[in-house]
Amino acid sequence: MKSEMELTERIEAYLNDQMTEEERVAFESLRLSDASIDQKVVEHQQFLLQLGEYGFRRKLTQQMEEAHEQLDIPALKASVMPKTYFLKVLWNKYRLNAAVAASVAIIAVLGTMLSTGYFSKTSANNSNYSALRREIINMKKSQHALIKNIQGQPSQEPAEPAEFGGTGFALSEDGFVVTNSHVINGARSVYIQDNEGRSYKTQVSYIDPVYDIAILKVIDPNFKSFGALPYTFRKSAADIGEKVYTIGFPKDSPVYGEGYLSSNTGYAGDTTAYQVSIPVNPGNSGGPLLDSHGNVIGVVSGKQTQSDGAAFAIKSPYLLSAVEAIPQDSLEQSIVLNKKNGLNGLKRTDQIKKLEDYIFIVKVY
Repeated sequence: MKSEMELTERIEAYLNDQMTEEERVAFESLRLSDASIDQKVVEHQQFLLQLGEYGFRRKLTQQMEEAHEQLDIPALKASVMPKTYFLKVLWNKYRLNAAVAASVAIIAVLGTMLSTGYFSKTSANNSNYSALRREIINMKKSQHALIKNIQGQPSQEPAEPAEFGGTGFALSEDGFVVTNSHVINGARSVYIQDNEGRSYKTQVSYIDPVYDIAILKVIDPNFKSFGALPYTFRKSAADIGEKVYTIGFPKDSPVYGEGYLSSNTGYAGDTTAYQVSIPVNPGNSGGPLLDSHGNVIGVVSGKQTQSDGAAFAIKSPYLLSAVEAIPQDSLEQSIVLNKKNGLNGLKRTDQIKKLEDYIFIVKVY
């Protein structure tokens, strides 16, 4: 690309369907090969949608003001008088203005529902896509945690049971954890529980609802460090057919699943996600997706409800973009990502043993 301006013009031509078929095919090939350009296309599309919604709301506001100016408010107030003939006269006189105002109000409500994603959320709930947060009725504590309680060391979790749960994994050794934004949606407080049954209180450091990424920070006084992470985060896109695996918490103990990357796009052609052939269930949301060398290539987020083994994961470049987007003044220290892979070359069973201490149950209260 000669310049950012030229790239922006090409993106707008692509999004507005102003390219020739040959140009469109070439640009889509460029998106698949260059994750940074693909990310800019997604971000520009979101910007255009927000700009359009803003203009729509401004127009509706103007229409409502014009309709309001046409109404005779004192006469409408007088319409409450208990005289049938008087009410009929007022209705005949003002029913057109009232109809206009009501229509504009309905359109405004619909516009607000569209801009806040109400219909998309409703559609998602009724569609073929299912997010993988699980409802928790009564999560049992591990034997290790129970022994600690018997010895007089109180649990750090709230007394009431968690409402929802998912999976998270360490982003850095100093207490940053990754999960999905839908896992912690509506949370009053969020805890993570490690492989030994220890629970730590966290705070939400950053949420990116577009990429469905949430970054937590352990703030528990008893927390020291996760220790050096055994995996790295892959910056480039993975290839179709690569063997992949995940570890998550669809139940109270870790569950392993393996398969292969089946598509470079997610649900409904989402270019920010992969489709993977791995069986997943509610509770797997937020779990790491790793390649055979032990690199994190994505974050498990959902599945196709009417197709067995069709799961989706946000691509790691978008996770890294979310990390870079965190305002530095909101962090006490910068997030330092691990650059040394300790899993490459190990047998899968040995990889899993090393991973277990860095993958957590996320409990939402």
